[in-house]
Amino acid sequence: MRGRFVPVVWTWRRVLVAAVGEAWERGKSVELLQRSMAFAALFFVTLVPLLVVIAAAFPARNSGITEWITEALGLSGRGADAVRALFASRGQVLSTTTAFGLAALAVFGISLMAAIQGVYERIWGLDRGPWHAVWRQVLGLAGLTGYIVLAGWSGTTPLAQPALRILGSTVGGLLLFWVLPYLLLAGRVPSRQLLPGAVATMLGLAGLRLFSRWVFAPLLVSNAVSYGTVGTVLVVQSWLIGVGYTVYGGALVGRAVVRARRV
Repeated sequence: MRGRFVPVVWTWRRVLVAAVGEAWERGKSVELLQRSMAFAALFFVTLVPLLVVIAAAFPARNSGITEWITEALGLSGRGADAVRALFASRGQVLSTTTAFGLAALAVFGISLMAAIQGVYERIWGLDRGPWHAVWRQVLGLAGLTGYIVLAGWSGTTPLAQPALRILGSTVGGLLLFWVLPYLLLAGRVPSRQLLPGAVATMLGLAGLRLFSRWVFAPLLVSNAVSYGTVGTVLVVQSWLIGVGYTVYGGALVGRAVVRARRV
């Protein structure tokens, strides 16, 4: 019985070693850290304002983006108050938002999807997609926005249970990071080859969540006391860099696993 499992163990060990080496080399060529920093900047200046406006339009709910950030960072008390202070009140948002401003936010949000698409294409070694396929970026933006809003709102309902919330966020995130690259890459990579990347991304986000509770949460509180709003923004930006690193890194690991299994 033991001899029967030895080849299996060695096969998976070889796949793991090859995948790690492939992901490391590909990550250097993709410039993973620089791309993650660009992701954080674009996310903060394009998608966050759009999410704030969407949340403000539903007075029966709390701010989806605020709840999402505080939950992901494991914040409570003073730390959660510091994040809420970053965003204007619902009344201020609705009174100052115009149709043109909302349309501009949506257009700028597409630039985030274009950046994500560009990184996915570099990871998989594909040519740049045609400009007229921007509708794919629009759908991707809608999917990402919807996932974040629903994830934030799910924690504000009185019937929300921790196990149900974790299950919903995990399943929803797995579907998002499985379908999103398939959509942005216009089906040039088979969906079955994208599944390992989605799994790796969700595992990475789970690890980032634990890391955030131990590192980012206390750091945000201390920075908010010492530097005020600027300190809070710096920590949130650092966390968003981690999110971008995890999203792109998960795709890199998924591609490396697919290639290693072919060897």
